[in-house]
Amino acid sequence: MTIFLRIVAWGLAAAIAFATLGPAQRRPHINIGQNGEHALAFVLLGLAFGLAYTRGRSLAAALVIAFTGLIEVLQFAAPGRHARLSDFVVDALAASLGLVAAAALDWMVRRAQRSPS
Repeated sequence: MTIFLRIVAWGLAAAIAFATLGPAQRRPHINIGQNGEHALAFVLLGLAFGLAYTRGRSLAAALVIAFTGLIEVLQFAAPGRHARLSDFVVDALAASLGLVAAAALDWMVRRAQRSPS
């Protein structure tokens, strides 16, 4: 299961990188606004990395936040893209929320496994 979760996490990171740095017309759009799209993508990223790397959660958190900043900075080199501090803040907060949700889910599963049935 861990391998599957890690593949999903890294695949999601690659998809976010493509959607962020690739041609704007190829980016998926849903009707929740730009900040909503960012938040959804990065909550899922944080959740995926938080579940895939339970033993190194602090390192996973640092990696996800660094990835968020790197993606924003790389937009300076991407034609038609604009790097914004507000996008980084939304993305980093959303990723953090996903990481916290993963930690909470992991805690609940471990607690359920320990409690007598």
